[in-house]
Amino acid sequence: MFTGIVEEIGLVRETSLNRLAIEACKVLEGTKVGDSIAVNGVCLTVTSLNNYSFDADVMPETLRRSNLGELRYGARVNLERALAAGGRLGGHLVLGHVDDTGGIMAITPEEAARVMRISAPAELIPYIVNKGFIAVDGVSLTITGRDDFSFTVSLVSYTLEHTTLGSRRPGDVVNLEADVIAKYVEGLMERRGQGLTVDLLKEYGFA
Repeated sequence: MFTGIVEEIGLVRETSLNRLAIEACKVLEGTKVGDSIAVNGVCLTVTSLNNYSFDADVMPETLRRSNLGELRYGARVNLERALAAGGRLGGHLVLGHVDDTGGIMAITPEEAARVMRISAPAELIPYIVNKGFIAVDGVSLTITGRDDFSFTVSLVSYTLEHTTLGSRRPGDVVNLEADVIAKYVEGLMERRGQGLTVDLLKEYGFA
């Protein structure tokens, strides 16, 4: 489990068909083989590490559903260690299971922030709601608007400076993970064969 609060930007030092080697510093503190680190929002298991980098295997399914297959030597990636028990949940609940990728359509300055419009697959749009959460390349963001094929998020200065989103440009591909709460609610509705009601939400602890 992650929070979508990026701890540092790492550098890709080696890529192969099923493995990544990433240079890092902060996320290596207290990390051991077998631990999980989110790389651009994708939960990967550390297979080996030293004082300045870690290795992780990447499954074919992960390459199909994320932008990790596009990474090359020197690429910058967002890194976050798994949430420790008792830690602060500064963003939202992120599983590190990327749903699909989207494309950056436009970036518009808005005072000190930048508004980013991102396309999303049709099957993901129902989970995207105004003022809800979404993880973009592992970064927890609040949705500021949406239509039938895209959504917008507003990036504050801190996010621009401390994640890779500050260097993203129109045409870039980003990883998307919708809020898991929306998926649970949909699953409950399907199993119960009924519409969404306040009583249903209360029964399962969502209200």
